[in-house]
Amino acid sequence: MILSGGLSAYNYLAHQGVPPVLQAVAVAALLLLSAGFVVRKQLAVANGGVLPDEGVTLRNVFELILDMLISLSRDIMGPDWKSYFPVVAGIFFFILVSNLLGLVPGLGGGSSFPEFTFAWGTIAFLVYNFVGIKKHGLHYIYQFMGPSLFHLHIGKTTFHVRMLAPLFLPLEIVLHFARIITLGIRLLANMFADHLVVAMFTGMVPLLVPAIFMGLGAMVAFLQAFVFALLTMIYIGAALEEAH
Repeated sequence: MILSGGLSAYNYLAHQGVPPVLQAVAVAALLLLSAGFVVRKQLAVANGGVLPDEGVTLRNVFELILDMLISLSRDIMGPDWKSYFPVVAGIFFFILVSNLLGLVPGLGGGSSFPEFTFAWGTIAFLVYNFVGIKKHGLHYIYQFMGPSLFHLHIGKTTFHVRMLAPLFLPLEIVLHFARIITLGIRLLANMFADHLVVAMFTGMVPLLVPAIFMGLGAMVAFLQAFVFALLTMIYIGAALEEAH
């Protein structure tokens, strides 16, 4: 299901049986891998990466974005942020590139497809639950069982009595699975609207006005990638906390 126009460049491969969403993902992955290769090559030279570039460059922009994400990760995910930051940064940049590709005439970004957005929602869901289980083991289930109303001390063992668990457990499980849907729909709906507006004005008015909407579209693409990464950080941070 294609939710936005501008996918004509994928038509040939689509006729060969390659779904457009896989083509969009492959293009985004290729761009990110190429960028990573270039950056690694630059850092490998003597004093590489020590001094910032002069003026406004792509490297300086990305370093600014990374500094912002790192600062947020420290605040939201706490002392263990370094262990999980690569996942959050990877989610952000992959979604950002995919969003921006949707603004290129003749192409289409992965965020134009529900398969893409719900897949990333599922990945975020699996990541933060894996983090919670890794941190707390089986005690992670306590986060789904409501507050501890009182404690029982039997010998040297303390039991946290969660009398509302029969009510909280099924509700929390449903709400956590719903995060996959909310993450996917939020990204899909916003990027569909963004790409639709840009496509309409590109076809209706002279060059200057579409350029303005392309700029606004790029801003929306950045914000949606940022919101997705921010929510993933929040979910990971909550999974790392002890249940009360």
